[in-house]
Amino acid sequence: FFLAEGGGDGSRTLRRIASYGFKPTEGVPDTFPFGVGLVGQVARGRERILVTDVPPTYLKIASGLGEASPATIVILPVVFEEQVLGVMELASFRPFSVVHLQFLEQLMEIIGVSLNAIIASSRTQALLEESQRLATELQNKSGELQAQQRELQQSNAELEEKASLLAQQNR
Repeated sequence: FFLAEGGGDGSRTLRRIASYGFKPTEGVPDTFPFGVGLVGQVARGRERILVTDVPPTYLKIASGLGEASPATIVILPVVFEEQVLGVMELASFRPFSVVHLQFLEQLMEIIGVSLNAIIASSRTQALLEESQRLATELQNKSGELQAQQRELQQSNAELEEKASLLAQQNR
């Protein structure tokens, strides 16, 4: 599963955040810019790509007991309200049927809605934490200002007392 991330310069990338049965291999990156590689092309075009007759050296599906090459790979965009949120790449030992592909297309819609809710919840949580941090900082500043105000009041009282004494001495 690849999650879409926006770059500060407007560029977007996909970062692998989860995998199942995938054995990391040297030379296979964890991130892809939109439009680069099949994963990036799916993100840019928002269309499914189906790869049949996968070369035996292309990818291995690994388990605890062994590994084997898949027969078919399908790469699907996760979209919510015209925005690509991620890409899912699935490999299978058998070809995907039309029913499988239709099911996966429908599943991507559900995953899009769920992923959008998770992203919104994460943003809300981050904003809440920032708000709490700022509130604590504001409380600390307020306490400091109150202490300074007390000191100023005390200084003013002392100055008034001295001014009163000076006035008496002048009289």
